Amino acid sequence: MKHAVSELLNKCTEQEALRLSILATLLVALFGIMFGVLSGSFAIAFEGFYSLMDAGLTTLALMVTSLIASSSATGQKRSRLNQKFTMGFWHLEPMVLGLSATLLCSAAVYALIGAIQSFLGGGKELEFDEAIFYSVVNLAACIGMAFFNLRVNKRLGSEFIALDAKGWLMSAFITAALLVAFSIGWAVQDTPLAWISPYVDPAVLAIICLVIIPMPLSTIRHALTDVFLITPTELQDHVDLIAEQVVTKYGFLSYRSYTAKVGRGRQIELYFIVSKNLPPKRLEEWDRIRDEIGSAIGEESTDRWLTIVFTTDSEWAE
Repeated sequence: MKHAVSELLNKCTEQEALRLSILATLLVALFGIMFGVLSGSFAIAFEGFYSLMDAGLTTLALMVTSLIASSSATGQKRSRLNQKFTMGFWHLEPMVLGLSATLLCSAAVYALIGAIQSFLGGGKELEFDEAIFYSVVNLAACIGMAFFNLRVNKRLGSEFIALDAKGWLMSAFITAALLVAFSIGWAVQDTPLAWISPYVDPAVLAIICLVIIPMPLSTIRHALTDVFLITPTELQDHVDLIAEQVVTKYGFLSYRSYTAKVGRGRQIELYFIVSKNLPPKRLEEWDRIRDEIGSAIGEESTDRWLTIVFTTDSEWAE
């Protein structure tokens, strides 16, 4: 069993990890909605709904990763869709990440409003036995899936899996808080503090929402940075350094560089302004210089879009 788990962690692809997460999320969502109805807990029902929405968003993420993978394929694997999107599908990744994070944040805001209304309305009586059983089982599932995603993503480095792992950790935190709250509510029954029992569910839900609402904000910020093609400072500085060295080495007049990060893709355009009096070179020599520049920039992969142009007309570079 241990060997099988280790092999799964070492060989699992991004798409396989997301498929497993979708299946686990659907099971957790149905489990949560069922026990939310049985126990009368809006907090549990919300967690089930939150998980169900997360499963839908993860499915969307899986579709995007499949498109990105297919766009880098060659030969017969390239689909007709790739011929319609010759620039690839990188632009979809930040859009989906931003949408997912925004919806998760919005769901937490909606739940917070519901929790406040419930609290002001006198709270809600619960079946604490069912609620505690649900919390224990769900907490184990969330921790297990979060651990799995984090381990797999050490090797893959996927933003989608990272966001999914964050979602499982958020769910684990929610469930742990629910378990503590439900245990307190169960303990104070038939005591002078029994009056607080109806307020346990809305109070803990409100606290949880206040904690998790800011968590997707960093993902939204990074997604907007990619969508608006804001130049990544570190990449731009690295490209400029290489370009300056090339200008000095080959006696070019100047250069223009343009960089952007779109999801996992890095787009780099370099224009070198060459003197009209420069001795002519064979095309093979220009290609050799391009290869040299590409190697100096580094990180060559299907996620790097590199364009290098040599011209005597600076207007082509503007």
